[in-house]
Amino acid sequence: MSRPGHGGLMPVNGLGFPPQNVARVVVWEWLSEHSRWRPYTATVCHHIENVLKEDARGSVVLGQVDAQLVPYIIDLQSMHQFRQDTGTMRPVRRNFYDPSSAPGKGIVWEWENDGGAWTAYDMDICITIQNAYEKQHPWLDLSSLGFCYLIYFNSMSQMNRQTRRRRRLRRRLDLAYPLTVGSIPKSQSWPVGASSGHPCSCQQCLLVNSTRAASNAILASQRRKAPPAPPLPPPPPPGGPPGALAVRPSATFAGARSGPRPPLPRRARAAPGGGRPQSGRPSAPGGAPTPGQNNLNRPGPQRATGVNARASIPPGVPALPVKNLNGTGPVHPALAGMTGILLCAAGLPVCLTRAPKPILHPPPVSKSDVKPVPGVPGVCRKTKKKHLKKSKNPEDVVRRYMQKVKNPPDEDCTICMERLVTASGYEGVLRHKGVRPELVGRLGRCGHMYHLLCLVAMYSNGNKDGSLQCPTCKAIYGEKTGTQPPGKMEFHLIPHSLPGFPDTQTIRIVYDIPTGIQGPEHPNPGKKFTARGFPRHCYLPNNEKGRKVLRLLITAWERRLIFTIGTSNTTGESDTVVWNEIHHKTEFGSNLTGHGYPDASYLDNVLAELTAQGVSEAAAKA
Repeated sequence: MSRPGHGGLMPVNGLGFPPQNVARVVVWEWLSEHSRWRPYTATVCHHIENVLKEDARGSVVLGQVDAQLVPYIIDLQSMHQFRQDTGTMRPVRRNFYDPSSAPGKGIVWEWENDGGAWTAYDMDICITIQNAYEKQHPWLDLSSLGFCYLIYFNSMSQMNRQTRRRRRLRRRLDLAYPLTVGSIPKSQSWPVGASSGHPCSCQQCLLVNSTRAASNAILASQRRKAPPAPPLPPPPPPGGPPGALAVRPSATFAGARSGPRPPLPRRARAAPGGGRPQSGRPSAPGGAPTPGQNNLNRPGPQRATGVNARASIPPGVPALPVKNLNGTGPVHPALAGMTGILLCAAGLPVCLTRAPKPILHPPPVSKSDVKPVPGVPGVCRKTKKKHLKKSKNPEDVVRRYMQKVKNPPDEDCTICMERLVTASGYEGVLRHKGVRPELVGRLGRCGHMYHLLCLVAMYSNGNKDGSLQCPTCKAIYGEKTGTQPPGKMEFHLIPHSLPGFPDTQTIRIVYDIPTGIQGPEHPNPGKKFTARGFPRHCYLPNNEKGRKVLRLLITAWERRLIFTIGTSNTTGESDTVVWNEIHHKTEFGSNLTGHGYPDASYLDNVLAELTAQGVSEAAAKA
């Protein structure tokens, strides 16, 4: 009915500048770990714009307008966000949209996550949804924006095209984003005033751009001339502006290439950092900057300068790790961030070293050392393509799990959002003989009530495998199956231990799925799908709970629930094999990416995820 289209961005001329004297809405955004630009709230954007007018090279303390953003500072010179307690950094940008679009009207579209909190959509998605809403389209397909979701305005819900899972969404009015007039770059995400391509002349960059001998001469000369260093200032109070926040970053992370390199020095007078988004705001610590991340959208001369400017860290310059989640480095990440601020405030040079690399695989294991997992028969499971069971009539399946309600209560049906005492919102959309739109039923085990026609519509949009899932409490009736492509699952013991399990061997799971053609249950039947990164290795401790998880994962594999075909969150590639909703540990000897050990709650969490998919221990024994 409606396909998303862009059009929220202002048109620009060939030089990358919008027309003169045209009003635009300003939206500040930060780059997430999934390479998505996430918008700050309108209140935060107004605050940033006010600071920008006073000092385009200054810094913005976000905690002054939002208590949840107390650890964060934006440096306008380097266009980075810095998290003070962890020392992590994320690029930010200043983007521009038409005043008649959603941000100009103060309209925010949000979806409800598993915890019941509301999360704002990315700004381009928000604008697309609002455009379709204003045109009174009944539904919207977000696939062209890289998301496998359908938006239904009549029920105010979002549905995953692969899993058929629905989430609520809402539209709310908020403060309109700030307006600006004039010739400004369409998307400003490189350091302000740094487009000349000339290396920085500050002390730290001089050290980086010269040889060690020349650097030592410069340091010795400055020590003879400089007055004694002032005492270190006290740490800034929460939400208050820390001292010495004028930053001029070097280009040492520009122009990255593959292959190992020694740690690269970088100035950190207030190197901005960021965190992971929650409800449109950065909260949890984010990843360390990778080579090339610091020069997003920079002109070519700057990148070339950065490549030629590499040199070893001069003696006497303290080196602090940018990011170290496992806390095993020389300095804890929180201490690294605060120490960097204090040292820079005193005029001392600080180099931020590159974060350690994750340990993804164990040491080599010979075939004689590989053993079967005790209590788990076999070492391999294969799945073949299972066609949909066409004999199951949607109406019959729904009636199997429901009891008719003669006098329904005066409350909403959470599928169509109409009152239960009125007709279903799908009246006129679906026509099933014997299913009147006013009929209401109660699910037998959980007791939640819906229009019968609404449940028929929900089932018809799913796998049609004979199972039904309550959209309110997620209780599963019948045996739920997925859309995982054919492949092979291997599992065995290796004689190595995971972090946190020193006296326990490790269960290694190897998933292998080849490329193929999509079936009728997939998003694009008959079209080829890709399978990147296979075989994929996952790890469990060889203890009682680890073996229990393995048995349930085997059941989930046989029910085709481990993987699905969709759009990758990391690369944006569509029609590719992606993980479903059961998390795995793919990092063997560390936890730098969050997908490794030690993680005391992982086994309990994955058991809960398996239960949510209808995979229980009783089913594994059957």
